[in-house]
Amino acid sequence: MVEHSPEVAATEVPATEHAVETAAHTEQHDGGHAAGPEFIFGPGGWVGVSMLAFLLILLWKGVPKLISGGLDNKIAAIKQQLDEAKSLRAEAEALRDEYATKMKDAEKHAEAMMENAQREADAIVEKAEADSKAMVERRKRMAEDKIAAAERDAVDEVRASAVAAATTAAGKLIATNHSADADRKLADEVIAGI
Repeated sequence: MVEHSPEVAATEVPATEHAVETAAHTEQHDGGHAAGPEFIFGPGGWVGVSMLAFLLILLWKGVPKLISGGLDNKIAAIKQQLDEAKSLRAEAEALRDEYATKMKDAEKHAEAMMENAQREADAIVEKAEADSKAMVERRKRMAEDKIAAAERDAVDEVRASAVAAATTAAGKLIATNHSADADRKLADEVIAGI
């Protein structure tokens, strides 16, 4: 058996007496009819019945379908926004890749242009050097030709002067040293040598 402390026993006895008194009092006011459990028709019972009626009305009017439809619409809208975000991200990545490719192509094109310009500049410098060498060679040859022509002219002049001087000197020598007899003798020697 469970032993109770005197305080607990004192509180239980009045509660039991109160329940008996309430039941007797209810029988007197109801004319002796039994009313059933107090929970169903007490304030908590009415709240429970009201709540049950409210939930039944909500179910009958289709409120859960409206709520789930609203949630489904929200879910669909969010999915659509996510799909749009994914497509925008894909477009952005495609644009980024496209511009990265264009940048690489532009860099390659710029490098090719620089290499081509360098080759052209080198070719122009080589051509200018070759042209200047050719021009120097031409001018050198022209100068050498002018010098050679001047030398030839000078030699020809010296020869002509020498011939003229020799002729003049020979004429003087012949005139002074030669007589008519010497001319005949010289002519006879030349004829005999032929």
